[in-house]
This record gives sequence, structure tokens and C-alpha cells, in this order.
Amino acid sequence: MKNSAIAAPGLRRVRDVLARHVESGRIPGLVALVGRGGETHIEAIGTMRHDGGAPMRHDTIFRMASTSKPVAVAPVLMLIDECRLRLDDPVEPWLPELAGRRVLKRVDGPLDDTVPARRPITVRSLLTSTFGLGMDLTSPEAPVQVAIQELELTGRGAPPPEPDEWMRRLGTLPLTHQPGAHWQYHISNDVLGVLVARVTGRPFATFLRERLFEPLGMKDTGFHVPADGIDRLPPAYVPDPRTGEFIVWDEAAGGRYSRPPEFPSGGGGLVSTVADYHAYFRMLLNHGMHGSERILSRPAVQLMTTNRLTPAQQAPRDALADSTPLAYGLGKHGGWGFGMATRTYRSDFASVGQFGWDGGTGTTAYADPEERLTGMLLTQVGMSTPDSPRAIHDFWTTVYQAIDE
Repeated sequence: MKNSAIAAPGLRRVRDVLARHVESGRIPGLVALVGRGGETHIEAIGTMRHDGGAPMRHDTIFRMASTSKPVAVAPVLMLIDECRLRLDDPVEPWLPELAGRRVLKRVDGPLDDTVPARRPITVRSLLTSTFGLGMDLTSPEAPVQVAIQELELTGRGAPPPEPDEWMRRLGTLPLTHQPGAHWQYHISNDVLGVLVARVTGRPFATFLRERLFEPLGMKDTGFHVPADGIDRLPPAYVPDPRTGEFIVWDEAAGGRYSRPPEFPSGGGGLVSTVADYHAYFRMLLNHGMHGSERILSRPAVQLMTTNRLTPAQQAPRDALADSTPLAYGLGKHGGWGFGMATRTYRSDFASVGQFGWDGGTGTTAYADPEERLTGMLLTQVGMSTPDSPRAIHDFWTTVYQAIDE
């Protein structure tokens, strides 16, 4: 096993590089964590607002966006561990809205030009994001992609409706690919949250809190920020792509995260802190153990954190990477496990086997089993400009340089 040293000069470089991003005026503030072995280092730089105000803190709460996916998938694996779900079970008994699916003849074709699905949707196809429908960022004008947004299924505009209505709307759409054929982004992760709620008879947020967040001590993680913590949530910005002007997408007090949502989105709805996410990713590095308590079985963690895609399923994943070259996490990883990217070849400083994901609000969280390394960088600057992706890229470049053997 590699030793656990993180070089002090390397950590200073991490801080110096991140400080330059804040000093540029393009990132108001950020919080970063680097953990290796028994060492943990946290840096909080800058302020909560672009025009000043309170400084960033180690316990600042951030909107995790798609960085929710690697965490919110864990309850499904818990149910598989308990034999309450099986990987290749059809999901129709719990999600009848997904029975009798029709599939578009062409992914860009009219919604009524379909053929029958050749197989049912299974738990496995939801976990691998291959159930047949998802956000296609490379073809946003396709009729089915327009319908996904008009039905408010993704939260990119208006917040989604409550889960039963959300599933009803989803069930009105055809699939774009046969179940199990192609990887597609995001929507499967939200379906999984509904599946957990229906299998357990408990709200998804409650199950997550009781079975995952409380055992791991993730006290600041959930789908909203209680009133006594709202001062630790900065505004979320979506900078103007042309001018870079800071545009507020969501304020803290009175904003969409100030109260429980109608739809708890496993695909992108969590708020959290670097310390909470570190606890989760450290549990995965420890093969499902948190101290003396087992959270997930070792095989479940191995399934989650290693590539589950065939070459044919992988093709749309590569297309997404090619279409978003600025975002570190959306770059050339290789594979996809359950709810997260899995690195299958070395395209930059990160090791093969690294797993995790990034969020459109300017967040990143990964773990590296070979190096026994965890890293998180949280900002409140959305990826409408290259500023937060560049900060994320530079964070990981300097983190790997800080490893001292």
C-alpha cells in the first residue's frame, strides 16, 4: 500500500492555485478538501457573494447538482444487499408507469413514430443509466428532449412536481433507445429515488437520512437547508456566457433550497459540505465500512465504483465527453459504474480506478483507490462559463502533485 503522505509544499500549491482563481474575480469563493490515509486538509478561500460579504467557511453548504449522483445511488445498493431488489428484476411492479414502453424509431424523430420495447426496464438498466431515456446534451432540439424540458422533468427550469406526478409525466414519453442499449444521462438517477421510496414505503429523503447520512455523520447533507443553517448557503450564480456578469440563479433565504422540495432529486438535488462528502467517499474507499459499522457490502461498492458499460453502451458517454471539453469530470474518463464515472484509462494525472463525478453548479468529488485519496472542490459558480471547470481542472492537477511518496 502506498503511504499516506501529502506534501506540505504541494498543499501550498493547491491553495495558491485556487487563490488565484478567486483573486481573478471569476470565482467569489470556494472550499476544497484533500484527504489521504489519515490526513485531511481543508481550505476555504474567498467570500460567499461576488460582491463581498461573509467569508467562506469549512462548513459552508453547497448545492451539489449532479455530484449528488454518486451519493444518492447508495440506497438502491442497500436494498440489493438486503435482497429487497435484484439487479435484473423488472421494475414494473413498483414503477408501473414504465410498463409497456414504446421506443422511437429515430432519436430525433416525432414522438409517435415508435416500435415496442424488446425487453422490460430492469434495476440494472436504471443503475447503469441505460434504461432508454435521458438528457442528451448533444441533441437538445430533438422532439423528445424538448418534451423532457416542457414536462419539467429535470429541474433545469421550474422545479419538478411531486414523485407520482413526475412518474406519470415520464410515462407519457417514448424511450429514445431500447432498454439496456445505450448510456443516457441523468433521468435514471431520479427514477431510482422513486423506486427506493416505493419499495420501502418511505420517502426517499427519509430513507437516505436514516440509512446513510445519520450513520456517516453527514449532518449537513439533504435536499434542503434548514433555517438555522441558511446563513451557510451562498447564492448560486450562473454567469452570463458573453460578459461573465454574475447572475443569481438561486438565493439562499427564500430560495428553492430553503424548504423541502416536492421532488427529492437523486440526480441533482442534494446540498452538502466537503466534510460530509469526504465521509461518504472515505466509506467507499474502505469497501463499505465506516469505522466498525458496515454501510454497504464490499461487492456492492465494487459494482458501484467500477465500469459497468459495454462498448456499445459507452458510445453516448464518449459523445457527451467530446461535447463538453471544459469540464474536468465530463472529460475522458472511460467508463461509468452506478451513478458515477469510473476511470478506465489514464488521460491526465488521475489514476485508473478513480471514481466520482462533477456538478453543473461548480462542484467535484472523487476518490482514488490506488492512491487512497479523496478530493472535493465546491464552488457556487455554474458551468455556463469555463471559470469553475478551469478551477476544477487545476485543483485536480495540483492535488495529484501533492502526493509525496
